[in-house]
Amino acid sequence: MTETESASESPEGGYGGLLGAFPYAVRRSESWLFRSYVVCAAVVAAFLSVVFTLALVQQLGATAGERFSIARAFVILVGLAAVAPTVTPVLLVARSHRRGADRRRGYEVGLALSGYLFVASLYGLVVATAPEQFQQTPQGLFAPLVSALYALPSTYALGIPAAGAAVIAGAHYARR
Repeated sequence: MTETESASESPEGGYGGLLGAFPYAVRRSESWLFRSYVVCAAVVAAFLSVVFTLALVQQLGATAGERFSIARAFVILVGLAAVAPTVTPVLLVARSHRRGADRRRGYEVGLALSGYLFVASLYGLVVATAPEQFQQTPQGLFAPLVSALYALPSTYALGIPAAGAAVIAGAHYARR
């Protein structure tokens, strides 16, 4: 380890929490695909955090007179369910490198691909739950997929990101 690397890390050789895990994972990763996912995960997680924070502020304003509102708790729960799997591959790789764990070949690539799949599954959830007045006639290469997502009942649409999160867990356990 060089002097610049040791000076930028915390005294115990770690990454200093959630925000420090992102640059740590970029520095330590051997996969360019995973490095690109770290950047993508940071942007998507920041965007989702802003969106769900604004949604919570809106809910606080709408339910200002109430002592307890399930809607507030639901916004927080859905926000965590969207952000946590987005950053999980980054945290797993950072933890793996911090501990010096020997991983199978392709561990970082597998987590990057499963992370990208989860981000795509969030988009699939948005498409599947779009109200009819916002649905357009699908055209192009992905027209059959978009049509299938439009036809999916909204209650089943939650299975799309749940499956994406399960793929992240499966990639971690299969490659560790």
